[in-house]
Amino acid sequence: MTKDEERIKRLKNIVLNLPESPGCYQYFDENGTIIYVGKAKNLKRRVSSYFLKTVNSRKTQILVSKIQDINYVVVPTDEDALLLENNLIKKYKPRYNILLKDDKTYPSVCVTNEEFPRVFKTRTINSKWGTYYGPFSHAGTLNNMLELIGKMYQIRRCRMPMTEEMVAEGKFKTCLEYHIKNCLAPCVGKQTRSEYMKSIDEIREILKGNTRVVCQRILQEMQKMSDELRFEEAMVLKRKYDLALDFVEKSEVIANYDHDIDVFSVADEEKSCYVNYLHVTNGCINQAFTFEYKKRMDESPADMLALAIVEMRERYHSTSREIVLPFPIETELKDVTITIPQRGEKKHLLDLSQANVRQYRFDKMKQAEKLNPEQRSVNLMKELQKKLGLSKLPMTIECFDNSNIQGSDAVAGCVVFKKAKPSKSDYRKYIIKTVEGPDDYASMAEVVERRYGRFIDEGTPLPDLIITDGGKGQMEVVRRVVEDVLHLQIPIAGLAKDNRHRTSELLFGFPPRTIGIEMNSPLFQFLTRIQDEVHRYAITFHRDKRSKHQLKSELDDIKGVGEATKTLLLKKFRSVKRIKEASQEEIAAVVGQAKARLIKETLK
Repeated sequence: MTKDEERIKRLKNIVLNLPESPGCYQYFDENGTIIYVGKAKNLKRRVSSYFLKTVNSRKTQILVSKIQDINYVVVPTDEDALLLENNLIKKYKPRYNILLKDDKTYPSVCVTNEEFPRVFKTRTINSKWGTYYGPFSHAGTLNNMLELIGKMYQIRRCRMPMTEEMVAEGKFKTCLEYHIKNCLAPCVGKQTRSEYMKSIDEIREILKGNTRVVCQRILQEMQKMSDELRFEEAMVLKRKYDLALDFVEKSEVIANYDHDIDVFSVADEEKSCYVNYLHVTNGCINQAFTFEYKKRMDESPADMLALAIVEMRERYHSTSREIVLPFPIETELKDVTITIPQRGEKKHLLDLSQANVRQYRFDKMKQAEKLNPEQRSVNLMKELQKKLGLSKLPMTIECFDNSNIQGSDAVAGCVVFKKAKPSKSDYRKYIIKTVEGPDDYASMAEVVERRYGRFIDEGTPLPDLIITDGGKGQMEVVRRVVEDVLHLQIPIAGLAKDNRHRTSELLFGFPPRTIGIEMNSPLFQFLTRIQDEVHRYAITFHRDKRSKHQLKSELDDIKGVGEATKTLLLKKFRSVKRIKEASQEEIAAVVGQAKARLIKETLK
């Protein structure tokens, strides 16, 4: 395999583990330089399109030939991906983006610092002029929002410098905007500055995305007008209300701050620790990295996070005065404020960072599993060992289940998993011999005693863990047999089901306690697979046995009459009743004189 084939294979392996969620991806060359930045609604689908054999674009072929590594950032929405792509392209100016991307800036909204502030859309950012909100990628929605503000609050649109002193001196006169009811004319004192600033404060809340309170007020006023039969005015308010609800341009990627912020989050494992770093400048994320740190000792997540903060800030020359973290650390940084947010915009940024570090850890695990298929099994066994507090890895797991209908054709099944994989050659079926009636506990006791009693006699290695397909009662029955009768020490767990017959919880210990496992985790899925497998195995055996029992006839009890003879007789006479009614000579014509005489004597 050539070096280029190895490179493509390695990149395809990365692509296979990309998430199917919105985000931005970056391609790096052999020098670690970003050569392309792109956005995607579905990262996995978009990035994989670059590595298809059917790619005809010469430009894309050249780009792919330069790629040595792939990085990505997961974001909540397509909107966020668009804004983040814009920020990254402006910062890094990738070689293969220059021909395709212009250097336009998405519009923001400025609220000026004047005594009577103005609100307007702009693409130029200058913090001396006022406070900026945005940027917003969809100009149409932004214009609707500004229209909403204009209709609700009727603030001034003129550019004249205006102060209370100038108003008092009568230096202004009303303009057309006042006469068409777009402005309440604070320039001539028809609206006081306190009333004007109250409107500005509410406008700021809308620009921050806090539209819920405003919407509620509009809704109450609309309902009041409707009750008063003022339907035309209520309809106008309804349009404003709909516009306010449609205003969803408040992006989680954007934060309304005039200072730089560093955001860190951490995901911990036994031997490694993953740290994500986001750098926010002028309210926009322009750097996003996730790194893996190998543990030397048993460092805590807080220790690893403190180490990463110092290293990353030095590596990327960050001078941010504020750091957002998921929990406090003991390290003190000079002239830096540490924030642990519980809600608001900073919490949104922290959630985004945590989503990226979790995704990175998941992808690393998937890549390791593809390179080493046994690693997944080892990870499952280690997690199960840790959850149950076992002294050694559960290399061999055995699970039991009973099956019967009101005690008839009672059977049991035992499935065996070795290294977290089914070992079907070790599966065993058991016909219940000593139990009368439908007694699952007694049936389980019989099977367990028979199986492990034989293990003792033959010197067969015992399992590392026994799992019962049932709750506390089944566990106690197995414990009595294993410990009190056979005097063995084997860990015993139970898998209980809910009222829909689905795996619901893992039980362990005596008295049994519930072991907390996330429902969508690989370990829970593995345990569910064990329970489904033993149930399938036991019930299949029960059905086979029941079918044979139902098909049994009087011919089966005649010694010397096998399946071939029985088939010939039934093919000729159609039923046992007709065989009884036939003469010995008629039967002899089918199976011979000796068997005919035996059949007639037995059936009498």
